[in-house]
Amino acid sequence: MAIITLANGLKTLFCVLGCVMTAALTYTISIDGLPFRKELLTPWMAATLVDFFINVVPLATWVTYKESNWIGAMLWVILLVCFGSITTCAYIFVQFLKLSPQESLQDPIYHALLRHSSRDSLDHEGKSSSVVIARIVFSVLGFLMLGTLIYTLLTDGSPFRKELLTPWMIATLIDFYINVAALSVWVAYKESSWVGAFFWIILFICLGSITTCAYIVLQLFRLSSQDPIYLVLFNSGNRKRL
Repeated sequence: MAIITLANGLKTLFCVLGCVMTAALTYTISIDGLPFRKELLTPWMAATLVDFFINVVPLATWVTYKESNWIGAMLWVILLVCFGSITTCAYIFVQFLKLSPQESLQDPIYHALLRHSSRDSLDHEGKSSSVVIARIVFSVLGFLMLGTLIYTLLTDGSPFRKELLTPWMIATLIDFYINVAALSVWVAYKESSWVGAFFWIILFICLGSITTCAYIVLQLFRLSSQDPIYLVLFNSGNRKRL
């Protein structure tokens, strides 16, 4: 019953978070207009957007793995880019809705992460290079965000200033941290201890996509270069089932 509650709890969590972001977006548009204005793109807003979209990359990668056809995958990825965490929450909610009662009972996060349709031939072709390429890509993205953070600190000072908290900055931060919540659920599933999970989640909150990239690269180095890359999604216990 506890695991069934976990599945229902996660569905409720992401439904609520999606509604919160929808309300925040609607409210911000109503009081501050559309975001496509040059004056909104301050140095810290630009840095926040870089941070946000780097965090979208692993979510988009998972969606591409999950979807049974490339058209569906591309549609979801475009929605992720355009609507951010609203799409993240909707997609995760749909994945949990698709679980059978038995899957919800056995291990809901594992089954939500797992792709049920078969594109295995695509997974195994060039698998030795996929893990290595992913290590390089997420290392580059992590250093890109680190460079962006250092540059913005040097040129625009500390982000902890009241004038930076414009309505659209607040909405962007809500969007960002809802995606962080989704990634944190994955980290909690991956880690073998709550202490380790708590440590990583705190780093996610404080350092954003720098931590995301560091965590993913670390997990990728725990795989052999010959392993299929999708194994990075699963904890060590569940990998034995694949």
